[in-house]
This record gives sequence, structure tokens and C-alpha cells, in this order.
Amino acid sequence: MAWIKVPPEHHAIFAAVLPKDPRVETMKLFGGVGAKVNGNFFAGLFGRSIMVGLPADERARALALPGFAPFDPMGDGRARSGKVMLPEAMMRDEAALRAWLARAFEAAARLPPKRAKPKARAAKTTTAKRRR
Repeated sequence: MAWIKVPPEHHAIFAAVLPKDPRVETMKLFGGVGAKVNGNFFAGLFGRSIMVGLPADERARALALPGFAPFDPMGDGRARSGKVMLPEAMMRDEAALRAWLARAFEAAARLPPKRAKPKARAAKTTTAKRRR
């Protein structure tokens, strides 16, 4: 499957529909933007849409709706990480996006906070000294 870049205009849409809560953190993700609360991922741009993290029962209900799909970043029919892709057409409906991101935010906010992983150190390069 060919990689689909996040359309530049989707960045502003995503920012506009994020919950207005000081706990929301954003980060770079797949050439787009992702969002976390208390270290727990809850939504992110991917391709031409948004993926959201939902509890299992809400995920099952969402996947029964037209246009919703499991998060399948490789396009090989194998869902990954239990995330749900919102329908691409929903990118034109800020009220609906806001509602889905609020659901995902609330679910992630109920999870125990994740501890930040220590940043990996850059590998030191050494030059072997030549013996003369």
C-alpha cells in the first residue's frame, strides 16, 4: 500500500477539534500530529483521516457504523493497536470530529498516567586510532 501523506489542511482541523483541556499534549506522528492525555494516546492524524483510541465496547460500536474502520496502517488487513479510523468524509464535520475526540480523550484520561520513557541517548561515534 502506498503511503498517504496527511493533507496539510488537516493539521488545522485537528487542532481545532482537540479538547480544550490543559492536559492535552501533542506530538509528531506519522507525518501528522497525535494527541495524549497523561501520557496516554487518544487521537492522531493518519492518511486522510483521524484515528482514535476507544475502550473495547465503544470500539465495537464505532466499527459497526458506516465508514469506520480498524486502524490498519500497512493496508494488509491486519488491524493494529485497537485504534479506529474515522470516516474520511468526517474531516468536513468539525462537530462530529469534536465529539469523537472528546470520547477518546475521556477514555484515555481515565487510564492510569503513563510514566515518560527516558530519551534514548544518541550513539557516540568513535574513530579508531590507527597504529603507526
